[in-house]
This record gives sequence, C-alpha cells and structure tokens, in this order.
Amino acid sequence: MSTQIPADLKYAKSHEWSRIVGDIATVGITDHAQHELTDIVFVEFPAVGSVVKAGEACAVVESVKTASDIYAPLSGEIVEVNKSVTDNPALVNTEPDTGGWFFKLKLSAPAEAAQLLSADQYRQQIGG
Repeated sequence: MSTQIPADLKYAKSHEWSRIVGDIATVGITDHAQHELTDIVFVEFPAVGSVVKAGEACAVVESVKTASDIYAPLSGEIVEVNKSVTDNPALVNTEPDTGGWFFKLKLSAPAEAAQLLSADQYRQQIGG
C-alpha cells in the first residue's frame, strides 16, 4: 500500500504534518505514522489555550501496540482540538491527513515553517 504524502502539507521529522492557512496551522500525524502505530484507540490532546514550542511533546496517541508522544511541529497557542477524534479515534487511521487532524495552533513564530520538510523531503526520509 502506498503512503499518502499530500504536497500541500509541511512535515516534521517526527511524523507530524501541518496545513498552514494564514497564522493557523492544523496538525495531525502522517499516513506513514498511523500505519506504523496500527489501530488508534485513544488520543490525548493538549488543552485549548496552552502554549507549545516547536519540537515539544504536547499530545499522546495510543494504539493497540503502543503509546506515542506527538510533538508540536510549530510554536503557538492551541486554539482548537478535534472532538471528532475524541469520539472516533479510528479517524486517525482512515483519514490521517484530513478528518483525523489533532489540533489547531495559532502560530507565534510563522518563520519556523521553513524548518519543516516538503512532501518530497518527507518521502525521502521515510524511504518512500
């Protein structure tokens, strides 16, 4: 099965993606990451209003195999979490780069986005 790596997203080396529109970044985990984790059973989100720094662990995803930290790909304030994933964690598996997003960040340092990987760079990282 081929991994989806949408070209409109930016990627962290730790397998999170960001869709940046204006000063808001929507963040989730990549298709590759959800395949590695297998069936997602629970996601612990950061609190709305909390401030995170790029590279900082800010959420946890639990699968039938393991629990893994999710890292903020960019710095900013959490402005929304995806309640649909709270109710249906399997969205992370079925729609990793659309409906299975984790949280939205109001960016405090938009220039950090230049540090993230393009789709092609991410594909090379995972050997795709």
